Amino acid sequence: MKTQNKASQSSITPEHALELLKQGNARFVDNLRINRNLLQQVNETRDGQWPLAAIVSCMDSRTSAELIFDQGLGDIFSIRLAGAVITDNVLGSLEYACKVAGSKFIVVLGHTKCGAIKGACDKVELGNLTALLSKITPAVYAEKTIKENRNSHNSAFVDAVTHLHTERSVQAVLEQSVILREMILKGEVGIIGALYDVETGVVTFMDNTQVLGSDSFYEKDLAAVS
Repeated sequence: MKTQNKASQSSITPEHALELLKQGNARFVDNLRINRNLLQQVNETRDGQWPLAAIVSCMDSRTSAELIFDQGLGDIFSIRLAGAVITDNVLGSLEYACKVAGSKFIVVLGHTKCGAIKGACDKVELGNLTALLSKITPAVYAEKTIKENRNSHNSAFVDAVTHLHTERSVQAVLEQSVILREMILKGEVGIIGALYDVETGVVTFMDNTQVLGSDSFYEKDLAAVS
């Protein structure tokens, strides 16, 4: 498998980048990962990097984006923090990935059985973690379909909050970054939310969150903040 380089990156469209990620997860699930020469990739990326995509995911030890999407050194940017929350630092990292380094796609990746989501569901307060969980809390309150046992012991509630938090995180990227919003609406970069199942290894892409070009699902909402 060749290492991503400037020429190969420039030839990749956002649609193709997403398809490469989907293919990579399929290989991961089937345990057919590509045999890479990692030392060779170290040498081939020593003078620069040209990742095809940027993945915002949780710090959970089971959610390494390079493994989940079967990518090698230099292939993707991996931005990880508890709950995959969107902060100014995350937005700055994504702006660098896409505007400066040329990445073509953004994936906001939530996952099942997320400790940060569970903490927000249970209203946990613990030092600096309190402020981080507060970025998930709006999704907890916005989830209206489950009326009873709205806590971490109810897996259905946790899953529903995770799904909603991921949707809201995609929207946050679009609303809070002028740079990324313009690139996405021009079709230069795509974005989608996705959920990783820690029991199966399968990534489910949330098609209703995909945005690519001005005819996107969020077009009316984005017009209000443009």
